Amino acid sequence: MPKCDLHIDILGTDLTISTDEDKIYLDKLLEKYRTTIENVQRRTGIKDPLKTAILTGFLLCDDLEKAVHVSPEQSLNDEAEHLTLGMISRLDAVMPDNETAHENIFRLQNPVKYYEWGSTEWLPAFLGQINSNHLPWAELWMGVHDAGPSCIELPGGNSILLSELIDQDAEQLLGKEVWQKYGVLPFLFKVLAAEKPLSLQVHPALDAARVGFEREQRLGIPLDAPNRNYRDPNHKQELLCAISPFVSLCGFRKEQEISTLIESLSQGAGQALKTGLDKLSTALEDSPSCLRTFLSELYALENKEVKTMALYFTSAQESLVKEFPQYRDVWQICSYLSNNYPNDPCILAPLYLNIIELESGQAIFIPAGVFHSHIKGTALELMTNSDNILRGGLTAKHVDREEVFNVLDFSEYKPKILHNPNNELSWYSYPAPIKDFSLSVMRGKGNAVPYPNEGPSILLINEGIATVKYMDREMIVKTGESLFIPAGENNKLLFSGIFTAHIASAQ
Repeated sequence: MPKCDLHIDILGTDLTISTDEDKIYLDKLLEKYRTTIENVQRRTGIKDPLKTAILTGFLLCDDLEKAVHVSPEQSLNDEAEHLTLGMISRLDAVMPDNETAHENIFRLQNPVKYYEWGSTEWLPAFLGQINSNHLPWAELWMGVHDAGPSCIELPGGNSILLSELIDQDAEQLLGKEVWQKYGVLPFLFKVLAAEKPLSLQVHPALDAARVGFEREQRLGIPLDAPNRNYRDPNHKQELLCAISPFVSLCGFRKEQEISTLIESLSQGAGQALKTGLDKLSTALEDSPSCLRTFLSELYALENKEVKTMALYFTSAQESLVKEFPQYRDVWQICSYLSNNYPNDPCILAPLYLNIIELESGQAIFIPAGVFHSHIKGTALELMTNSDNILRGGLTAKHVDREEVFNVLDFSEYKPKILHNPNNELSWYSYPAPIKDFSLSVMRGKGNAVPYPNEGPSILLINEGIATVKYMDREMIVKTGESLFIPAGENNKLLFSGIFTAHIASAQ
């Protein structure tokens, strides 16, 4: 029988095979293969060509085996089975090199979040983009959270979600230990640009997040509803690293500090203001739950008392600074908050929360349950993979004070400032009491250096340009660009150039 050429163009494959089978039979066999592939992709959602081919081959072999047992005399011959398996086995060899399955590192496309407290200038400049609509660019998200997942760039202008890429081979890309422990990339990495104060907020611990999420699911509250408190069942703890001078309010002050500040503020105040401040001073005498009582009294202040406080801060700032210069930063931030939120009792937050001022490169860890508000500056935020925010004030958004009280830790807490001990180090990891993630900084000084991190990571270039060599390829990564680096790729990567990069890693 003369040879027959069969052209196969399935799953990105383009090859021709020669066989002595009948042309009509081969066309029928090929159509059977195409139909099975379509059914596999439709029923499983699998898009990866190699995995689709493997599963399709398994199903076709199952058909062959059943045909043998049902009607041996009418079964397909061994040559047909070998032909089918041969087509499957050759797919891996002929798949185009630009498929994601052959990559070692992946350039990310990251979503921008637009909030009213954001900056119209900093993030666009950082990313090298034009803000033609003059929107406030507040956050850049890097990770797999459903509310803002990163994408992977593919040749030809196509893209795939980072979460979808990881799902194709989670154990390989995350590493066996991270995959077994979390089943997903366990962190969310952000760039934050605060032109105005963020809301006064607290994040839940794991048990509270699970209970709250399940409760709101049962109530049928949509995930994107304005009154939704829990958008996922995960805890939220964060490490914040300044990349410009940055100011935050974080953690309750000591009771004596709060009393001293309230007393200082009262000395030059009128009677209307003193009445409200006296209520707060009295609350601080309610041991052992004085901070809870204090906050309850603060929220219970009458609107006219709050407005009086706001007017006093804006009109008497200079006299307060002159009389109590040691509290200059307190009066200045209270005045700043009063200008933005004149009807909110939380304009007094600098009196009961610690003021934290960070220089570029300094960081703080914010556990779940800690009251905080970021006031101004640019920073990196690395947190557990969660977007759970319970707002207590300084915002026009939903405030659920009852749930805030359920989640708040009313203990005194002042975060320790984490310093990079030596700016000349090429690699440094910030210590943080959490196992979900770690934050490191990498500095390139021109010479090629190996990438030392072993776990899955997202690397962000925040200054300079890096050249990354991996296998026989080379990639240029500029300021504002980021990469997803799978687990176990550290021994294959070399970084060179003059740059500073921050790396979020799973542990």
